[in-house]
Amino acid sequence: MKLFTWSDAKSRVGMKVGVGTMLIFLMSSCGINSNLMLKTENDYVFANVDSLNATKEEYKLDVNDIIQFRFFTNDALRVLDLSTATEPGQNQAFNPNNLLNYVIQTDSMISLPALGEVNLVGYTIREAEVYLQEAYSELYINPFVQITVTNKRVIVFPGNGGDAKVIYLANNNTTLLEVIAMAGGITERGRASRIKLIRKDVNGKRIVYRIDLSTIAGLEYTDILVQANDYIYVEPVPELGREILKEMAPVISIITSGAIVISVISKL
Repeated sequence: MKLFTWSDAKSRVGMKVGVGTMLIFLMSSCGINSNLMLKTENDYVFANVDSLNATKEEYKLDVNDIIQFRFFTNDALRVLDLSTATEPGQNQAFNPNNLLNYVIQTDSMISLPALGEVNLVGYTIREAEVYLQEAYSELYINPFVQITVTNKRVIVFPGNGGDAKVIYLANNNTTLLEVIAMAGGITERGRASRIKLIRKDVNGKRIVYRIDLSTIAGLEYTDILVQANDYIYVEPVPELGREILKEMAPVISIITSGAIVISVISKL
């Protein structure tokens, strides 16, 4: 019969203390999966994703948009060269390279030739073109305006923070699936069943939609049109095992080193 010795007691107490120390460290540590973003509670109420398919809402101009502006007179038969100083009403020769860029400032105003400052925030592109044509009709004969937003972009997190991409929208009808493809697809760590589409509403508040593309039933959502300034966030799978081992490694190293020192001292 083996007797329970004092050294055994100290060993068990040491093990308990070591395990307790590791647990306390892990529970208090903020390093485990600290790279996860935009977390939602289990009872979080997402916006109705079906409403995105029901209404094909056009993009509306917003602050910091860069507008590429082209102006024609006489119903686009001739173009006004805005790069030279001219008197209102004069026509210039057609110049296909006459493209000028203007930025919508933080006060929602944009300064345009001959018109001065105008507010285009909240207009669709077509509405803005019609508005400017009416405004320029007081100065020019049958004006024709074309505008393009050159910095329309979405931010895509495909499931791993290091693979995030800013995608510029060359096409006004870019779909959700196209944007994910342009970002390189969903990463191995990404959850296709938990895709968050975060978009501004008319009041500038961010609305969160959750989309499931993990099954064939998700086809009805692949053709959702993305808009400029959308955030597309694919939730990553939490890597608890690897993260815990990473956090435990320094503690295990300290405990092991301490045990070796104690063992050496006890043999002296």
